[in-house]
Amino acid sequence: MIIASSSYPFLEVFWTMLIFFVFVIWIWILIGIFADLFRRHDTSGFAKVLWIIFIIVLPYLGVFVYLIVEHRGMAERAVKQQQAAQQEFDKYVQSAAGKGDPTEQIAKGKQLLDSGAITQAEFDALKQKALA
Repeated sequence: MIIASSSYPFLEVFWTMLIFFVFVIWIWILIGIFADLFRRHDTSGFAKVLWIIFIIVLPYLGVFVYLIVEHRGMAERAVKQQQAAQQEFDKYVQSAAGKGDPTEQIAKGKQLLDSGAITQAEFDALKQKALA
């Protein structure tokens, strides 16, 4: 059974949902701006404090002005941070994955030993590392 209230019609429910959605988006943008502001290294602490005061005193205007003034810098900093995170992830995956099959490493080491590129001690160390 659906209970309908005549004091809160469908369009008011829709309007309330729209206002709530816009408010959530604004909070999301505000958090992104504060994150960008605190991650910046090209701005002094005084300028950061002024931006924060401006955003707190005039919230919507402050957010929109920051987006207009710093949109290119925000995008560049976000791309740099994403690239650094990707490089760290790739480095971790390579270190976690290891160098490959131990038998292949020992075979390559044996080829290097036979060709004279490495000494017997270096081959033994490589063999121990592959078997570890």
